[in-house]
Amino acid sequence: MQLHCYQWLPAGDIKAVIQIAHGMAEHGARYARLAACLNAQGLAVYANDHRGHGKSIQHGQALGHMADEDAWNKAVDDLDKLNTEIRSRHPNTPIILLGHSMGSFLTQSYLSKYGENIAAVALSASNGPPGVLGKIAQLIIRFEKLRFGKQGHSALMSAMTFKAFNKAFKPNRTEFDWLSRDNAEVDNYVADPLCGFECSVASWQGMLDALTSIASDQTLAVMDKSKAIYVISGTDDPVGEKSKGVKRLLAAYKKHNFINVTHKFYTEARHELFNETNRDEVTNDFIAWVEATLLLE
Repeated sequence: MQLHCYQWLPAGDIKAVIQIAHGMAEHGARYARLAACLNAQGLAVYANDHRGHGKSIQHGQALGHMADEDAWNKAVDDLDKLNTEIRSRHPNTPIILLGHSMGSFLTQSYLSKYGENIAAVALSASNGPPGVLGKIAQLIIRFEKLRFGKQGHSALMSAMTFKAFNKAFKPNRTEFDWLSRDNAEVDNYVADPLCGFECSVASWQGMLDALTSIASDQTLAVMDKSKAIYVISGTDDPVGEKSKGVKRLLAAYKKHNFINVTHKFYTEARHELFNETNRDEVTNDFIAWVEATLLLE
């Protein structure tokens, strides 16, 4: 398939590259503002639209359907295709993979499979090993695949996720109040035809199954424990279970003796930290972590 990618380059020398993996039901172009801030600090930025998302959607293909089979691993391999291109354009330049939401889960998978290709990872709005609800969701999506097929949509899955996330912020102004406290950013998302769509059953199954393995004992036991990992989350983010799920992830890293994990929780921030009312703080903290991690001047 044809993978659509974005490139934002600084005017001067490139100190490092930030590769971005976007979330579910959005696209890479939404990170242009963040890229401009990073460019100002000498950081090049690349992103791709995941399969089934943005401009990577093939003609006649439905929004949100990543693949009939092995969708998750194919999306992880897509990240590596872009990473390979970045390394060819910028040899001997460190690359940090920044993943948001679903992109943070793809980043966790990438770290276990292709970790040698990146200097560090940053996980925004992530989660850890699935709790009880996550395990129930895995069972439900298999039943939904029998009902609606791989390319079908599950109203039940939508009710359990996006719609359930929004209930915590009643009275609701939109269906996506859970994304940010910044109404303008939420309105931009709602108005974007390439955002907020329902993903296919196969796409949901791929992600839910991945959640079981990406932070499992078996996976973490064989990973590079010295790789720098930066975990950020809003305390009101429903995807991270208001920090509970993120704390499970941090606990898993601690259990397996990862020695270079840092984290920051932003009080009352919701899901899209780089589109939040305190986005300047989030961005500046990220840049500071990048510079400290890579020992940049």
